[in-house]
Amino acid sequence: MTWREDLAVLRHRDVRIFLSARFVSLLGSSIAPIALVFAVLDVSDEATAVGIVLAARSIPNVVFLLIGGVIADRLPRRLVLVVANTVSGLTQALAAGLILSGHAQIWQLAAIEAVNGIAAAFVMPAMVGILPSIVDRAELPQANAVSGFARSVAMIGGGAVAGVIVGFTGPAAGLLVDAVTFLLAAALLARLRLPRIERVTTSMLSDLREGWTEFISRQWVWVVVLSFLFLNMIFTACYSTLGPVIADDTFGRVGWGVVSASFGAGLIAGGILMIRLKPRHPLRLGMAGMLVSAPMFVCLALAPHTLTIAAAAFLVGLGFELFGIGWETALGQHIPLDKISRVASYDMLGSFIASPIGQLAVGYLAAVLSITAVELYGATIHILIVLATLAVPSVWLLQRHTTN
Repeated sequence: MTWREDLAVLRHRDVRIFLSARFVSLLGSSIAPIALVFAVLDVSDEATAVGIVLAARSIPNVVFLLIGGVIADRLPRRLVLVVANTVSGLTQALAAGLILSGHAQIWQLAAIEAVNGIAAAFVMPAMVGILPSIVDRAELPQANAVSGFARSVAMIGGGAVAGVIVGFTGPAAGLLVDAVTFLLAAALLARLRLPRIERVTTSMLSDLREGWTEFISRQWVWVVVLSFLFLNMIFTACYSTLGPVIADDTFGRVGWGVVSASFGAGLIAGGILMIRLKPRHPLRLGMAGMLVSAPMFVCLALAPHTLTIAAAAFLVGLGFELFGIGWETALGQHIPLDKISRVASYDMLGSFIASPIGQLAVGYLAAVLSITAVELYGATIHILIVLATLAVPSVWLLQRHTTN
């Protein structure tokens, strides 16, 4: 199969519009966290201030995820995305204005980011339902692979651009760029032509209950989400939290920058691979991809050198992308369009909610057991969880649809 055939999904006007909107939005969203942290430090040089502002965004985001899923299934998804992206653009522009004026205060930035986090809770579930609405089921794996590749490039590019913008012009400029990308994404999304989906108007509680029924009735869905509740907790603890600590004590901060770049290269490689591959069993390949995260924890424990950790990080990025695209394909092909956003919101809630526990608990565990022991235990538990998930027949046997 040629690359022309692999990218044939781009012949659809709405696919091109959606991918363009997602790319520019994610590009800005990759700049924003870096700009925001330095903006907070310009206002207050206390680490607690950074934590307050970041938590002010993340907590409302998690709290409103289920409501975001209901709204995205109840209202036209294009409308939800346009409004939410517009709100995000305006909040980031307001934050940039306050910083430029020299009158920004921590409570103001926290309040602004809380609104931004709520808006993101509506965007994330709504996004899941777009590609299944505009391409045939047989084309969905290809569409998700191209989307995943664009996402990875945007995230990596955003990090690089953030360093240049924040370093040379200041954090306010980074937030302003993020605001512009949100507004541009809103303008692009407004041009989408989505099919009308018949929806039965019920109460919010009934919609949540229906989404939960849809979520829990498919064993492969809740098994994978339950697995990622623990896998994400381990990853945030052993990689995101302890990784920089180990780097600081061994191969250095520059080396950790190389590791981060290698992780991004793995994401891109995974996206390219999934454009070429059409796996018959998307979850089987995706969960197998998650197995290659374990060497990272072992290397951090026993061989903390730039080259070994960078190689392991490449595998982590590759595996993450294999799973991410396989998971999006499975949801898009097997969950009804009028319920997919609610199922996605339960997925996101279950997958993300335990990550802060890992971040908070890992320091205590490392003090009691040692950092090396925590990394090795993390690798062992990670492998056991992945293997147990693959042993569930509904996960192992789930097939992609090859016909419309």
